[in-house]
Amino acid sequence: MAAALWFAPAWADKQAELNLYSARHYQTDEALYNEFTKKTGIKINRIEASDNALIERLKSEGAKSPADVILLVDAARLWRAESDGLFQPIQSDYLEARIAPNLRSQAQPDGVKWFGFSTRARVIVYNKARMQASDVDSYEKLAEPRNKGQVCTRSGSHPYMLSLVGAMIDREGVPATEAWARGMVANMARAPRGGDTDQIKAVASGECGVALTNSYYFVRMLRSKKPEDQALIAKLGFVWPNQQTSGTHINIAGGGVAKNAPHPAAAKKFLEYLASDAAQAYFADGNNEWPVVANIKVDNDGLNKLGTFKVENVSVAAMGRNQVEAQKILDRARFK
Repeated sequence: MAAALWFAPAWADKQAELNLYSARHYQTDEALYNEFTKKTGIKINRIEASDNALIERLKSEGAKSPADVILLVDAARLWRAESDGLFQPIQSDYLEARIAPNLRSQAQPDGVKWFGFSTRARVIVYNKARMQASDVDSYEKLAEPRNKGQVCTRSGSHPYMLSLVGAMIDREGVPATEAWARGMVANMARAPRGGDTDQIKAVASGECGVALTNSYYFVRMLRSKKPEDQALIAKLGFVWPNQQTSGTHINIAGGGVAKNAPHPAAAKKFLEYLASDAAQAYFADGNNEWPVVANIKVDNDGLNKLGTFKVENVSVAAMGRNQVEAQKILDRARFK
């Protein structure tokens, strides 16, 4: 019965509304929101912007903010919003039963401030004509001398990189993580620039031999019907990093109830809806992400082609807490 709580008839209120501040900029989420309104009668008023823009807007609005729910992408950004006091704790047996502790903020006596609702992995792609999978099958190997002049990455100040380094700090400690960062800088084929799709294209073109990318960018290209995308994919090898050791790094998209939410009950219902079976399946099918809830059937040919993998056992909350130290390490290593 717990799995059905999110659409209980008592929730339906034709006069209710919800103000959503979302950094998720995926067109496929439209159907997700429409389904929530259809099931509950709660109208969603949506503001979409980048994570940083939303955080700054919420800080400037203060106690007068109309935001009910805040959705952000990446643990580092969720931690920053929590540190800035932008979430209020909520108590939900449903959410806590559905979402594992390592995929949400640290629980406090008054509740949990944010939850992950989908995951993505930080994977490695390589140029099959230039590299061997065995030379690039771990994050650590990317920093080894064998890969000098081969590595492409995005900026060291980007949250994706900060979260990866934050996880490394939690797992290996500061000295080992800093040595890795210096090795990465020494192995770069060019200065960090562009997004994850740019890294994939740079590997396919031969500008570099290997790169890090979030899994859903790779799967998006894998599922593309465009001949040019399939031509790029044909040149690429793919590996799950660290399968023989710590496991592949994962990150989340998640959210919580805004500190000054004018409709907190509707906000809680929306978050519980995002953890429902239907919404969890939609994250996978609509945007190439994995559900956070266990045993959800994933009907996505791209994700299914990648198969299963060993996941790193690091709390996303710890990754967020470590982002300040991660930035210091990357700055010291001159990881631009």
